[in-house]
Amino acid sequence: MKTTFRALLGATALCAASGAAAQENVTLTVATVNNGDMIRMQALTSDFTEKHPGITVEWVTLEENVLRQRVTTDIATRGGQYDVMTIGTYEVPIWGAQGWLISLNDLPEEWDADDLLPAIRDGLTVDGELYAAPFYGESSMVMYRRDLMEAAGLEMPDAPSWDFIKQAAAAMTDRDAEVYGICLRGKAGWGENMAFITAMANSYGARWFDEEWTPQFDSPEWRATLDDYLMLLTEYGPPGAANNGFNENLALFQQGKCGMWIDATVAASFVTNPADSTVADSVGFALAPDNGLGKRSNWLWAWSLGIPAGSQKVEAAKQFVAWATSKEYTALVAEREGWANVPPGTRQSLYDNPEYASVPFARMTLDSINAADPTNPTVDPVPYTGVQFVAIPEFQGIGTAVGQQFAAALAGQATAEQALANAQALTAREMTRAGYPK
Repeated sequence: MKTTFRALLGATALCAASGAAAQENVTLTVATVNNGDMIRMQALTSDFTEKHPGITVEWVTLEENVLRQRVTTDIATRGGQYDVMTIGTYEVPIWGAQGWLISLNDLPEEWDADDLLPAIRDGLTVDGELYAAPFYGESSMVMYRRDLMEAAGLEMPDAPSWDFIKQAAAAMTDRDAEVYGICLRGKAGWGENMAFITAMANSYGARWFDEEWTPQFDSPEWRATLDDYLMLLTEYGPPGAANNGFNENLALFQQGKCGMWIDATVAASFVTNPADSTVADSVGFALAPDNGLGKRSNWLWAWSLGIPAGSQKVEAAKQFVAWATSKEYTALVAEREGWANVPPGTRQSLYDNPEYASVPFARMTLDSINAADPTNPTVDPVPYTGVQFVAIPEFQGIGTAVGQQFAAALAGQATAEQALANAQALTAREMTRAGYPK
């Protein structure tokens, strides 16, 4: 535990058993990310509190990078600040193995753990114990404006190559009209720009480490990846791209300013919602691009709800987690806001539902999730698992530090060569300090 504890606290520095009876008069503190599906969950909390009148829910809603830093520090120190945490596929197996999360194997039978998609459930399970309940699952895919693609005389393939993406980005860019051919994550963070760039690198034949845990940023594959990433955003992307994460690019796409956006499949419900998106009627979808090497640039992720071992309100927390990740919650969202807006990517029953099958992005989302292989993420062999991350405790800090180097290159503060050299040096230093190879 000490090794992981130090690694996680070092990450924040680099990043700058339940009773049978329900608890009464309990206030749960839930930490979550400021994504649209979580905002919707907060608005529906009254459904939970009406069914559990002894439980009050207080929300702490944070930007993604800030959320990760705070929950990491809290759980590593058993601070007990939060009773339910929104955490991801990276944290769950590491924290579960350390005993920092409460097992959810005893959620009610009607919650139906067997209905969870195997790819998602496996990523949240350690030694047969489910340590978090998936709220929504995602991969990544291309979202694009069909009208601009048609005007450019192009047709998006269902499974495009990076060469096609470059061609389309150039053809759809009209800076005078503030329309940019492509929008991509530029904001520094292991789960922001590095999620996208790492997945892209996989398709270019790059890898974080070789089989001896030696960093590989000095490889030609990484140079090709970063060169193309910087070219796409510099020549065809929006101004200030180094400041844009998921939410910023979502807003740009909804305003009609992006010809293409490659990002989380969960965004599909927002870009096709006419109440929020000015281009809702002209959005198309395709698999994340590849480079002909056998790996696509799609990731695999689930935002999930976990209960830290430091919570004193485990029974009430389990009731909340079961509610928020249940089939009944899905039906509640469908009733209030339509099937297109339900949390996607976690349950087979959703994709077996004929009402959901008519949602235009449903099949592409499932195909993208199934196309990701976290146990074999790269062209060449690697000693780690994880698609858009490396599943070791040290990655949270190292990934964000590398992300800062790449964001600096995007902002014009460093060359690609300098950013890669810095990434190589800092990663080698931190891995040596952590005792790799082990």
